[in-house]
Amino acid sequence: MMSKPEILVVGASVHSQFPLSQTQSFGSTWSFLFAAIAVYVVASITLHSFLSLVLSERRRVLLGPIPAIHSLCVSLISAVIFVGILYSAAAEIRDTRWFWRRTKTISTPFQWFLCFPLGTRPSGRVFFWSYVFYLCRFLHLFRTFFTILRHRKLTFFHLFNQSILLWMSFLWLEFSQSFQVLAILLATLLYSIVYGYRFWTAIGLPSACFPFVVNCQVVLLGCNLICHFGVLFLHFLKGGCNGMGAWGFNSVLNGVILCLFLNFYVKMHSRKKNVEDIDEHDDSSSSSSTHSYGYSKSEIKYE
Repeated sequence: MMSKPEILVVGASVHSQFPLSQTQSFGSTWSFLFAAIAVYVVASITLHSFLSLVLSERRRVLLGPIPAIHSLCVSLISAVIFVGILYSAAAEIRDTRWFWRRTKTISTPFQWFLCFPLGTRPSGRVFFWSYVFYLCRFLHLFRTFFTILRHRKLTFFHLFNQSILLWMSFLWLEFSQSFQVLAILLATLLYSIVYGYRFWTAIGLPSACFPFVVNCQVVLLGCNLICHFGVLFLHFLKGGCNGMGAWGFNSVLNGVILCLFLNFYVKMHSRKKNVEDIDEHDDSSSSSSTHSYGYSKSEIKYE
């Protein structure tokens, strides 16, 4: 049996040698990615259609503690990835700082977080954690099926968002895209908080009096948008960043997601305002008024 120092040495060796080989990196091919997304979309639509046919709209499928366990697992895994990539990024900066003197692109650690030097390859400890983050994205897909089973809800935005996030995490790794370390740090920090909160509410503890999850997502999108301008600035004024083709494609997809999300956010607040106006003007006829608007207080759920 290996001692703790030996385990740490072996673990560091595996991180630094990543990828061991393309054949040993599960899910690292384009064919696997497209097949996985296709299976996810088809399975989601099929399950939603099947349940809509065999069960009434208000009947829910009881899942017991499964969603709570899923949320706890995602929260813990996200926290591990956050700590792992933060530690690996610090070690990478320490070991490669000498190389920065040969490039005009970066001169500070923060610039490295935004812009990889040209010629960076997807290998080493930082990209090991990027690969783990990519695999973790598959775990997020199960929440779609929980939503279908419990609430009989499936929207284009949800399918599109989950599929694109999986695709983008693959592109980060495939093209050694700049900004991915900072993006993973922000995302895993958010996921550890959001899924921890979902676990908190799933076991019956009190929820926030405001849309906690939605507001966290707004903060993440805002931070990503600001950082994208930083990447663009370094690319054009500092001599170029690695993986800018993938970055440009990701920026377009992020823009689409941002527009869809803002549309959802505005609609959510308009529904809440409609319900509050109904209750304020006529409490005695709230049930009939709510029917005319199509929403009730119980349907506007704060996460």
